[in-house]
Amino acid sequence: MRNLIVGLVLLTALPAFAQEPAQQAPAADQQPAAAPPASEPTPTPQAVAPAPTNPPMTGPRILISTSMGDITIQLDSVRAPKSVANLLRYVREKHYDNTAFYRVARGFVIQMGSFDANGKGRGIHPGGLPLEANNGLSNLRGAVAMGRAEAPDSATAEFYINLADNTPLDHKTDDPGNTTGYAVFGQVISGMDVVDAIGAVPTGDNGPMPGQAPVTPIIVKKVTLLK
Repeated sequence: MRNLIVGLVLLTALPAFAQEPAQQAPAADQQPAAAPPASEPTPTPQAVAPAPTNPPMTGPRILISTSMGDITIQLDSVRAPKSVANLLRYVREKHYDNTAFYRVARGFVIQMGSFDANGKGRGIHPGGLPLEANNGLSNLRGAVAMGRAEAPDSATAEFYINLADNTPLDHKTDDPGNTTGYAVFGQVISGMDVVDAIGAVPTGDNGPMPGQAPVTPIIVKKVTLLK
């Protein structure tokens, strides 16, 4: 708390003043007009910055049918053509059917790809996917991106959905190429309530990522390419 410094004035020679006579109140018609009430200042509206969004995406859509409901994703085959083509290959091969959302990181991401409800993995195509993180898309809430290992070009069939704005996962501005970040290739356009519900389930250790496996498995019944 700020200390208030009070100046003390020492009066050494206080002069004597004659008492002034009491003044009579003016007549009613001479009463001063009441001062108008002070007007309250009008608050200045504060500009609210719009929430960040990704640009509209162009490409096919996929439907993820889960044991908790359906999720529709708009893919962007213009900005992430290799990532989308890779995903659609797995979709056509029914790679994702009867798998599970095996990772739930509360307030961060949910992830699926190549593991079933028992944590058993299934085969993937050899060779990594070229990283497309430097494509102008950001890991914002509802954005869908490829998972990968430490090496930039190591993505396969795994992908995740962002539960929040996770911009630290984006391509780094000081990287002139494609060696940092995680490539966004789609956006949830329907079923974000399902995504949030999956992101809130209790988790345990029965999965490839200890502590982040849903206690009750979230089954991916099938993934369908929409026309």
